[in-house]
Amino acid sequence: MVKPFVVGLTGSIGAGKSTVARLFAHRGAQVIDADALGHAALHERREAIVAAFGDGILDERGEISRSKLGAVVFADAQKRRALEAIVHPHIRHQAEEQIARSEARLVVVDAALLIEAGWHRVCDQVVYVDAPWEMRLERVKARSGWDASALEAREAAQMPLTFKRAHANHIVENHASLEVLQGRVDDLLRLWGFPTPPPPSPS
Repeated sequence: MVKPFVVGLTGSIGAGKSTVARLFAHRGAQVIDADALGHAALHERREAIVAAFGDGILDERGEISRSKLGAVVFADAQKRRALEAIVHPHIRHQAEEQIARSEARLVVVDAALLIEAGWHRVCDQVVYVDAPWEMRLERVKARSGWDASALEAREAAQMPLTFKRAHANHIVENHASLEVLQGRVDDLLRLWGFPTPPPPSPS
């Protein structure tokens, strides 16, 4: 089995990283969603997480509440690092297993914390998705109901955006139409040697 070409996809909050992942998928890539793996990790590492943070993070069914856990760890950097120490190795192991089993030529690892967790080291290329602050704020307002202070707090809990950008091989700006964004994805695919549909002829 030929090892797939692995692209790590990260970006600023609200920049449209998941949209870029879907556009890669439209061109035949297998997308590994680290957020989905993180959801599963909360269940699979439940005992260790509850032991670290107590029963107050559980919902009425006895499952870990993401909102309750988030309120705890985003208010305390030490607790956030403790959670990451529990779940990040599990997520990386699951991602590496999926890459090893993949029959796709191209695998995209969609992970907001790609650089923080060190997952970029298993990638052949890293792509950083960005967009202007005002556009990102409007997106997270519509998606999650966050205001500017909430977005700023979440970004403060991550590595500085300038540091993440510096670790990327390519920057994809997402501030135009979906068609323009697909064109930027296709440009990267052609650069890496993957076939794409020909661009539309000028009218």
